[in-house]
Amino acid sequence: MANQAKIWTVVPPSVGLPLFLGSVAITALLVHVAVLTHTTWYPAYFQGGNKKAAAVENAQAPVASLPSNISAN
Repeated sequence: MANQAKIWTVVPPSVGLPLFLGSVAITALLVHVAVLTHTTWYPAYFQGGNKKAAAVENAQAPVASLPSNISAN
């Protein structure tokens, strides 16, 4: 850990920390802009997506079958 502490002998914390945090914030913003401009699903999600009603399927419940040696009576 002594190696990481030596950076503050070259750059004072009052300069280094704002630069570091600013670069993290700028990187996060650039990633968000890239996702917004290079995908089709994210802007649609961000705007509320499709407003279509979900289709209701008329599916019957599966019927269990009895083994061949058992009668239903």
